[in-house]
Amino acid sequence: MTTATPLLSIRNLVKHFDISGGLLDQLKWRDGRMTRRRTVVKAVNDVSFTVAPGETVSVVGESGCGKSTLARAVMGIYPPTSGEIWFGGERIDSLSPRRMLPYRTRMQMVFQDPYASLNPRMTVRATLEEPVFFHQPNLSRAEVKDRVAEVMRQVGVDPAWADRYPHEFSGGQRQRISIARALVVDPAFIVADEPIAALDVSIQAQILNLLMDAQEERGLTYLFISHDLSVVRHISNRVAVMYLGTLCELAPTEELFSSPRHPYTRALLSAIPRLGRQGFAHLRLSGEVPTPINLPPGCVFHGRCPYAFDPCTREVPRPIVLDNGVALACHGVADGRI
Repeated sequence: MTTATPLLSIRNLVKHFDISGGLLDQLKWRDGRMTRRRTVVKAVNDVSFTVAPGETVSVVGESGCGKSTLARAVMGIYPPTSGEIWFGGERIDSLSPRRMLPYRTRMQMVFQDPYASLNPRMTVRATLEEPVFFHQPNLSRAEVKDRVAEVMRQVGVDPAWADRYPHEFSGGQRQRISIARALVVDPAFIVADEPIAALDVSIQAQILNLLMDAQEERGLTYLFISHDLSVVRHISNRVAVMYLGTLCELAPTEELFSSPRHPYTRALLSAIPRLGRQGFAHLRLSGEVPTPINLPPGCVFHGRCPYAFDPCTREVPRPIVLDNGVALACHGVADGRI
């Protein structure tokens, strides 16, 4: 899915975390002299892609690859180290909190843990009414009450339960309430950061269907973060694969699952258990995942890649776009070896 004007555009996004601590923590005695060393976690490195209106783009990768950091940077929870984030044709990464307020109703987030994302001291009604009163003060109390009841019905929670507290609900019900909190201000774009990871399998399907129904009814756009590839295949228009903070491959969903090009994508898909049908030959990766504090030179995946050759160890691969619309960064593909 493409459009002339993307709803979300991420351009060369970088997010690093300085974990050096205080001055005394940074001072180290080395080679007979005192030196000051800073420790930086390179969580997201030069990531670029767009999301079209009405589209669902999923970001996948193993734990620690930078998926959630990317999501939080898009929402402004983490300020980017460098790069740009554009929403609706306007650059938003450099806006002050006050100038960012109009975008808070258009961009919402559903967090992974429904036990931690809801205030245990607030009733469901207070949780859902608060953002409406803040962002739309012109609405009367009766109008806000009606909107909250409507959204609760839409997500499958009885409005009669509005005066209950989060601890009185199950995990699936809490996540429905979290989704209701995102929908109540009528956003255009939602970041869903592993919204079903903490739920039972039977509840996962209900939440996924809820998200897809809400997208169809409201014309929502999703950035969906997940490590569950079967879920990603079900919900996504395109899939972005990350490894160690780097975007490896971005492709239409069926194209990625039927013909993965990047070696890391192939390894991920080959690890999916399959019953009754032939899958990809298992691509076994050797070595350990490098630390994001000391990234390897060249391609960050070269130490585990079975197709690595000399340029992979020295040069960071440039992103290329293939004829079928697949974008990826791999020396082997660019050189015709893969």
